[in-house]
Amino acid sequence: MKSEELPYLPPQRIKSYQEAELAKTLACVQTHSPYYRKLFAREKIDVSGIRHIEDLQQIPVTAKQDLQLHNADFLCVPPAGVLDYVTTSGTLGEPVTFALTRSDLERLALSEYLSYRICGCRPDDILQLMVTNDRCFMAGLASLFGSFRFGSGIIRSGNGIPELQWNLIQRIHPTVCVCVPSFILKLVEFARARGIDYRHSSLKRAVCVGESLRTNEHAYSILGEKIHSLWPELLLYSNYASTEMQSSFMECEKQCGAHHKPDLTIVEFLDDRNRPVPEGEPGEITVTTLGVEGMPLLRFKTGDICCHFKAPCACGRHSLRLGPVIGRKGQMIKYKGTTLYPPALYDVLDNIPEVKNYIVEVYTNTIGTDSISIRLGSDSNSDAFVKQIKDLFRSKIRVAPDIIFEPVELIAQKQLPPTSRKLIKFFDYREGK
Repeated sequence: MKSEELPYLPPQRIKSYQEAELAKTLACVQTHSPYYRKLFAREKIDVSGIRHIEDLQQIPVTAKQDLQLHNADFLCVPPAGVLDYVTTSGTLGEPVTFALTRSDLERLALSEYLSYRICGCRPDDILQLMVTNDRCFMAGLASLFGSFRFGSGIIRSGNGIPELQWNLIQRIHPTVCVCVPSFILKLVEFARARGIDYRHSSLKRAVCVGESLRTNEHAYSILGEKIHSLWPELLLYSNYASTEMQSSFMECEKQCGAHHKPDLTIVEFLDDRNRPVPEGEPGEITVTTLGVEGMPLLRFKTGDICCHFKAPCACGRHSLRLGPVIGRKGQMIKYKGTTLYPPALYDVLDNIPEVKNYIVEVYTNTIGTDSISIRLGSDSNSDAFVKQIKDLFRSKIRVAPDIIFEPVELIAQKQLPPTSRKLIKFFDYREGK
């Protein structure tokens, strides 16, 4: 079965295919994974009795902490079989190392090759990869290998440095960029300041990673709307990925949710008690990898909360679709009676033109509850501006955090410390975190 054809099959045939692949994964971890062998023995699990996706509920979930505490026990190949090592970003704790074999790298390339196809890219496109390719980062590696398999021309510009990006755009004329969507705003800002006609540049399509662009109703989020209003000619497509599943979900040209690649993972959406949630309700993305050789995972809870949709897409695919990530489970904030996630705060701040940059800090106050401080970089710092910000927060999320002004340069240093691969906007100082 070709990976390109599988999502178009009826759901039951997709499920049957996945269950056949699941049997291979279970056999692999039963034989080669020290961690899962111990788990099966302790829980008295006979993997031969797990034949259907629903039977996976017999197996306890794998948590991030399991990977942190027993990292080496998940390895299913000898060290000589490992071709590349990647690490997680450590957003919710200590980073975890993943070992990839040659087969795993080919699978990673397949995943992003499929992403490019799903969002309408063509082999004659030129792709500018504005993502990190070093520091053991999987996203940049996936984009690079996927581009090689796709057959398009590539520009490995790396992340940041708008001046470099525009120099390459004007000289080589790429048609697609792969980037964090908020960086597009920096490209626009740079272009405007230097008189570059960015709306008529060669770039026509952006594959966006790391940040949500749409709501569950498939309309633009505040960030998506802001980019679209400034650069309506640039088509925006959301990609969701995690290091642990070694693959991604990708939005198609209908732009109504990111498509699952059913030959690469089995996906569940679970509540806090590890029970499946109904379609359209928030649940934690939980993945079982298919076809992974080095470090396969069973029922790994990613920490990302989102909704999912099962109805066939207008593009003709029957694979389930992922809504935008609402937040990270470990980052949930309970503030003045309101439960929220950091992206809700980002949405407000990203829509205030005077805000140059910011970080969100959460800490435990003297009465043992959550408090929020937002450190802003802005040329405006009047009492009237603070009131405007707080009123905007109250209108959007019903509560207003504390506002602290700091130099733009200092905020920028905090957002991107020397050892970080990603822009950090959330700092959690709560007790027990």
